[in-house]
Amino acid sequence: MNSSRNIVYLSHGGGPMPLLGEPHHDEMVKTLRAIAKKIPKPSAILVISAHWETNVPTVTSGISPGLIYDYSGFPKQAYEIEYPAPGEPALATSVVNSLKLSGIEAAKDNVRGFDHGLFVPLKIMYPEANIPCVQLSLVNTLAPALHIDIGNALQQVQWDNLLVIGSGFSFHNMRAFFAPDSKEARKNNLAFDDWLNDTVSDPTLPESIREERLAQWISAPGARYCHPREEHLLPLHVCYGLAGNPSDETFRAKILQKQASMFHWSL
Repeated sequence: MNSSRNIVYLSHGGGPMPLLGEPHHDEMVKTLRAIAKKIPKPSAILVISAHWETNVPTVTSGISPGLIYDYSGFPKQAYEIEYPAPGEPALATSVVNSLKLSGIEAAKDNVRGFDHGLFVPLKIMYPEANIPCVQLSLVNTLAPALHIDIGNALQQVQWDNLLVIGSGFSFHNMRAFFAPDSKEARKNNLAFDDWLNDTVSDPTLPESIREERLAQWISAPGARYCHPREEHLLPLHVCYGLAGNPSDETFRAKILQKQASMFHWSL
């Protein structure tokens, strides 16, 4: 039986910058460390990364996955980052079996390493790199309802003291990060972030409404400004599908001078 499970959707910042001391990531780093202190040290971590898309949900199943430096244009030290966390093939098998039991085709990949959607936040949260990790891909159709269904299916994973992390970014407009600030930009950023907080955290919302709002997130105010492409939002859909209820805690932080949010469920 699952005696405990924590679920976190986090905003992981810009590439390796949080690990390079970039000052506009200070609030993010403090928030991730605070979240790690609030929850019991997990026996294993399952990360749904915004940086891996496949035809069917795919899980890393190697014993000692390497790292994928899936970014470019950064200083040399960005490509020397280490995070030698072990894999957990048994957890990978449980994830795949749970998805298949729900009628969702799934696969394992024993070669792929961990991308920065995993190693950047975990190096901040659990720098010892001694917790076994497994990474789960998004599906490249980027269908919101499917990712909620994937989360629903993960409820069947039998693993005690599991931490599930949806690693994305609640604001992910790359052009906006480097554009001059404006009243309209701030308005869109805050409108979407407020909508997201209300949707995920409001305990008075019926779950059918919460799920519908997430499935139809594109109709939210500022939605396409904040997410020209939705891959950094969809890990949240998996987290919600797994939790099935409003988040217990919300964390808001300025990252790269944009308002961003993170959510925690404790089951």
